[in-house]
Amino acid sequence: MYFGMFDPTIVILIPAMIFALYAQGKVKSAYNRYVQINNRRGITGHQAARMILDANGLHHVPVEITSGTLTDHYDPKNDVMRLSGEVYHGTSIASVSIAAHESGHAIQDGTSYAFLRFRNAIAPVVSLVSVASWPLILIGLAIIWTGNLTTGNLIFDLGILFFAAVVLFHTVTLPVELDASKRAIRQLVNLGIIEPAETAGAKKVLSAAAMTYVAALATAVANLIRILMIRGRD
Repeated sequence: MYFGMFDPTIVILIPAMIFALYAQGKVKSAYNRYVQINNRRGITGHQAARMILDANGLHHVPVEITSGTLTDHYDPKNDVMRLSGEVYHGTSIASVSIAAHESGHAIQDGTSYAFLRFRNAIAPVVSLVSVASWPLILIGLAIIWTGNLTTGNLIFDLGILFFAAVVLFHTVTLPVELDASKRAIRQLVNLGIIEPAETAGAKKVLSAAAMTYVAALATAVANLIRILMIRGRD
């Protein structure tokens, strides 16, 4: 199975890992650039979020401050949006773009967007099986090495099934995030939060963020392929 201490299947992960690092770099680069450029109307992230939410009949969704950097998120369970301090108070292109993206998720929730509903439905289960997947795979391998193929393969295959659920989650997450960004740009422009000349900057911020979700999916798929390769050799 292994050549010394080297597992040859690890090679399948290298392109995905490189892409993930590139995606993270793009996010930091785009954010650091556009957080320094104020939108011409001087609208804060909080104001942008409030404008978008109210324009879409979501007056009941509060916008709160949360700690950290780039910790912004919409919480569908509690129907609340949380923005980091820099985004909440900031008047930069990055701030209003991120606030608009999270508002896009709130709009998805309010309109029962199918992919978001499905992702939210499977999230609790995936959070549990994702923790168990690798331990099951490793335990299965250990039992296989002892010579008990039937039990080992059963446990290994259960780990594969659990990890496949993780891949499914990442697969569903991608269209959710892309759709939220499309909604964000549309709302920013239609409500006059940004001017036409500022649209390119907003798109760069959101495109860079979307790339991280592509990278997450690519990494998950690469890991699944690697696991299946190991399974095929046992």
